[in-house]
Amino acid sequence: MENLRELLKNSIQKELQQMILSNSKNPETGTKVKVRPVLLKGELYFQETLYRGTQVFHDNKSASDMVDRVMYLMEHVFRQAQVSTSVQDITVLVSKKGTVTIKSKKKAGAKRGELSGATAGAGRVDTGLLEHNRTKHYILPEGHPVDFLIGLGVQTPDGKIAKARYDKFRQINRYLEFIEDILDQLPADRTIRIVDFGCGKSYLTFAMYHYLHTQQGRDIEVVGYDLKEDVIKKCNALAQQLGYKNLSFRQGDISDCEDKDSVDMVVSLHACDKATDYALEKAVKWGAKVIMAVPCCHHELNGQIQNDMLQPILKYGVIKERVAALFTDALRANLLEERGYNTQILEFIDMEHTPKNLMIRGVKREGMRPAVKTDKVTRLMEELHVKPTLGELI
Repeated sequence: MENLRELLKNSIQKELQQMILSNSKNPETGTKVKVRPVLLKGELYFQETLYRGTQVFHDNKSASDMVDRVMYLMEHVFRQAQVSTSVQDITVLVSKKGTVTIKSKKKAGAKRGELSGATAGAGRVDTGLLEHNRTKHYILPEGHPVDFLIGLGVQTPDGKIAKARYDKFRQINRYLEFIEDILDQLPADRTIRIVDFGCGKSYLTFAMYHYLHTQQGRDIEVVGYDLKEDVIKKCNALAQQLGYKNLSFRQGDISDCEDKDSVDMVVSLHACDKATDYALEKAVKWGAKVIMAVPCCHHELNGQIQNDMLQPILKYGVIKERVAALFTDALRANLLEERGYNTQILEFIDMEHTPKNLMIRGVKREGMRPAVKTDKVTRLMEELHVKPTLGELI
């Protein structure tokens, strides 16, 4: 563990951007920890954010105290750490036997010699960057060139965010936060297989690959599907250009995916109407550990829903459309619960061409049989006179 202590001494300095401890072996102590530098009354401290169930705890420590704290957590609680500094990204893995493996990657633009020396001393603190609660931290920080963001026109080669693409930059980072939350649910001892339905221009597909493979050091295989041939060609060309070996794109719809034995994660962003249901059905069929879907164009239930009590509300077309959309996603979430998933509906950032901004995220429950179909959901569908496609499929 001495090599880890030396790494922490050199990293827990003013150049630290963020440290994330994950893969907990003792969830009662904590499921995740984030560490970041903060400036309090002109002094440099490091803030620990500890996640335990639904609770969040904060504590500020000096650099030396934080080194001791992280050492304790890595010895007794967590098996993985992701360290991001101004010059490099570092992944730390601790085996069950206590063996420490450290992998590092220099960031674009970092000069030779900076990797070992830039974090050696605290020096003068940049108050503009470290003032407490003033600067938003992103998983992909501003000002640091990222190859796929440059390739997609979100960043300029020097790392600046294109003015017209700042909303896209925020959306990408918000999406990665959702993935960060379920990182511990994905296998760490083998290749993670991911399918992305309706990938489109694939901003978020590239972001997912970069985060899981480049930043987290995971072995992954990602396949994106879309109906547009020209989009698929461009995405494959960019993946090759970036050297993203296990990221590929195929032309086709959801029904073309019959050759998968197992998939760990299914993503479906902006799939229109029933296409979301078919994607969710595939995920359940494959036993996917994680499902992330942002539905769009909720036409099906809008054409079915009938209820005398709700008629004063449903008689207004725009209200009926919105109510039907909310019922659609709520029923989808409940149906996934019945198939053994812990399901949440989360607020996402608006997609480029639609105001739909709800994400359905499901994580398969471990060691539990799928829940029995509940009478409440069935009765609700009967009362509304609706037969959602997902209910018919699964």
